[in-house]
Amino acid sequence: MDVLFGLHSVEEALRAGRRKFDQVIVARERQDPRLARIVSQCKLAGVRTRTEPREQLTQIAQTTAHQGVVALCRPQEFLAIEDLFEAPASGAKRLLLALDGVEDPQNLGALLRVADGAGVDGVLLTERRAAPLSPVAVKASAGATEHLRIACVVNLVRSLEQLKEKNIWVIGLDERGETDYDRFDLTGNCVLVMGREGAGLHDLVKKTCDHMLSIPMAGGVSSLNVSAAAAVVLYEAARQRRQAALPAAESVSKPRKKQKGLGS
Repeated sequence: MDVLFGLHSVEEALRAGRRKFDQVIVARERQDPRLARIVSQCKLAGVRTRTEPREQLTQIAQTTAHQGVVALCRPQEFLAIEDLFEAPASGAKRLLLALDGVEDPQNLGALLRVADGAGVDGVLLTERRAAPLSPVAVKASAGATEHLRIACVVNLVRSLEQLKEKNIWVIGLDERGETDYDRFDLTGNCVLVMGREGAGLHDLVKKTCDHMLSIPMAGGVSSLNVSAAAAVVLYEAARQRRQAALPAAESVSKPRKKQKGLGS
């Protein structure tokens, strides 16, 4: 069984309805509307609940950050890379996120929260040398993991090559990238690849990328935290896509010059 803890994590898992719950445990000492809502959700979903002293929840979750609620449920099932080949039902261009060895669970959770907020269609994680989708990462994502389509792969380079074969452009982000992120057309089918904390992208992953983008920094620090950098670029992609979807009469800016092939 997976152990989920925290108000957002448990509430979003119940709302998404993807997992099979064994039970939800709430702290006897905490009584408030938010926790009562979770208990009501459990009743509607037929999920068993019980109350225990806060110390018992701390022991189960192995942290004091459980906010008075812990859930025991089946592990989240990952997709295969092939599941991300299909275009969205809406016919919109695909926007994917691939993580090349992000090691900190808090960063992983923050990245997944950003991906969900920016409307990413799928996320690629690696099985080895990376933070697992642990309860800490799930809590840091504020429950976003329950709504995202997540594939877990063994070989990221091979998976990116497979995406390229499906006409999805591979866009890496690096402080030495040749193009500023806001001067690049992100409206086509593309996957944004984010690297490890500090070290960035592996060399083979860099070589696989079709383009390398950078975020210009005006201060003394040379780069952003990986989750902050992803937020900057993914929300720029979301902005460009909204702008491209507007009728010509409603557009308030000149058409962006297309990078060769990206919008095709």
